[in-house]
Amino acid sequence: MKRINNFLIFAITLLTLAACNEKKNSEVSDIEKLRNSNNKKSYPEVQMDSAQAINFITKQKVQELLDLSTLYLSGSGNKNTEIDTVIYSQMGSYFHKPDSLTFKKLFRELDSLKVKSIKVNNLSVYKDYYKKDTLDYAKFDVEYFDDKNRSLGTFEKNAQYILMSTPIKFKKEFKFYFLNFYSSPLKKDSTSVKVTK
Repeated sequence: MKRINNFLIFAITLLTLAACNEKKNSEVSDIEKLRNSNNKKSYPEVQMDSAQAINFITKQKVQELLDLSTLYLSGSGNKNTEIDTVIYSQMGSYFHKPDSLTFKKLFRELDSLKVKSIKVNNLSVYKDYYKKDTLDYAKFDVEYFDDKNRSLGTFEKNAQYILMSTPIKFKKEFKFYFLNFYSSPLKKDSTSVKVTK
């Protein structure tokens, strides 16, 4: 009887250890998530009816882009390695029409403060009107951290985005793209009102 009890305890311990090891192996590191992140995921129309869903998606895209930016800047000094090229290309996929100036302001700010990680907080989306266009913006706070995970400060930022309709297999879906990042909202035309006597 004692042998059977010892065998059962041994078997249960062995199964528990095996289950713990399997769980550890199935977890994906943050680097792996970033390496595989891109802007290819699209969202069904039913989810776009909710402002909450748009808020969630926008926050996710902002955080992913900032994580990729810090990863890119922490790479090699000359930014011409294969991994740097891949990361830069992934970052470009978040923009509707990326060009050479797309990341200039962002990189300059992150470099000057020696930012190693970023956390996005208090994101809210809103619409603004410029001439006859309706523009979609996200307003959010970013908290910067250095290489010792000390806070470097919290800053308010803006980003302009667009949801583009992309019909896929007879369903209407949307793709998310940034138009401007770390941009100021467009200034409205100021017209002076003349007083007539």
